[in-house]
Amino acid sequence: MARLTFMGGIHTYEGKELSKDKPTTVLLPKRDLVFPLSQHIGAPAKPLVSKGDLVLVGQRIGEANGFISSNIISSVSGTVKAIERRLTASGKMEESIVITNDNEYKKIEGYGQNRDYTKMSKEEIREAVKEAGIVGLGGAGFPTHVKLTPKNENKIDYVIVNGAECEPYLTYDYRLMLEEPEMIIEGLKITLSLFDNAKGIIGIEDNKPEAIEKIKELTAGDSNIEVRALKTKYPQGGERQLVYVTTGRKLNSKKLPADVGCIVNNVATIAAIYMAVAKSTPLTNRIVTITGDAIAEPQNFKAPFGMNFSEIVEAAGGFKVQPKKLVFGGPMMGRAMFSYDVPVTKTANALLGLVKDEAAVEESPCILCGRCYFKCPLNLLPMKLQLMGLNNEDEKFVKLDGMECCGCGCCSFVCPANRSLTQTIVQTKQRVIEKRNQEHELHELHKDHAANE
Repeated sequence: MARLTFMGGIHTYEGKELSKDKPTTVLLPKRDLVFPLSQHIGAPAKPLVSKGDLVLVGQRIGEANGFISSNIISSVSGTVKAIERRLTASGKMEESIVITNDNEYKKIEGYGQNRDYTKMSKEEIREAVKEAGIVGLGGAGFPTHVKLTPKNENKIDYVIVNGAECEPYLTYDYRLMLEEPEMIIEGLKITLSLFDNAKGIIGIEDNKPEAIEKIKELTAGDSNIEVRALKTKYPQGGERQLVYVTTGRKLNSKKLPADVGCIVNNVATIAAIYMAVAKSTPLTNRIVTITGDAIAEPQNFKAPFGMNFSEIVEAAGGFKVQPKKLVFGGPMMGRAMFSYDVPVTKTANALLGLVKDEAAVEESPCILCGRCYFKCPLNLLPMKLQLMGLNNEDEKFVKLDGMECCGCGCCSFVCPANRSLTQTIVQTKQRVIEKRNQEHELHELHKDHAANE
């Protein structure tokens, strides 16, 4: 089958050579651990513990508070020190459970027990994923048990595993694919068992030949799983781009992958499904990449949730020079922060320390070169969308498909005038969504008043 690609996209400096050949190092925390109750898309979890309570590894300390929500699981044993607002890598102060580690790592009963998933019902598998608190570990944080429960499971044709890792610098997924590929493959088999008509696709960018070769070798005898080498181009790992490249099916902002017969999960999420279902092990840690030209020894670490990033930076040798910019996540879609005194969470997957702040340059007027249009993977007009956003012309913004923007940053990256295209478009999207929510609430309020008259 001819390899598909998508229109637009960019080729950036990869930066992966800094950490891609560094095996994952397991870390244990020294300080208190902080567990934000909002580590996922949807409603924050509801705390199940109080100050002074004793907790164990694997214990549920936060309960999913609604259909779109997720459990929070303790990664250590110890004592609840406080429930208070703490700074997170999202840049927000979030209600969090603070636990003092007793360094004994006592586990809940049944933690780590083997289970034969082939003898479990679909409902039992989905419940195990929900109980484990698994969300999308690629950064989105959408609750996985919801994704695995589409309206019509018989219409799912493909389960796609995202191993693209197209963001520059990041290598945590790459290390997982090299070091624990069996977990990914078994996690995919478990997921496929939920969908009777589905085949599995593992998509990996072709700048990771070792990972492609290893996983192809391990799946050689399975006719239901195919490994696809994807063209290395950002944002190849975007959900819409990945679905199109692997299946030829198209998505827009009003559709979910399930609407076109696909379920998409990151490789780390798939591995977490295996651990939860086959090993009775809830989600308590993740691999994070600490990298950038300001980091003394860029590396990959398996760190427990709640551990402070400052401890992980210390394990990477600290900063060899004071960074001009700190970014949580990748340089294209990550968030710049003033502090790294924040906890590891389900969606905090990397820290970049950069010597230069490439974004700290002065904007100049648009020169109408059209580069942003030609590189946009969604065929939008970023220069016009930015102008409408700046002028608060929200209706025109929506009509010109501004709500389709995925915030990948390609337009800002290629703009010779250094226009803040992505930032303005994303902010305008947020404004439109907030306005719609307010209008909906007002409409519901009027309905209530009318019903009571």
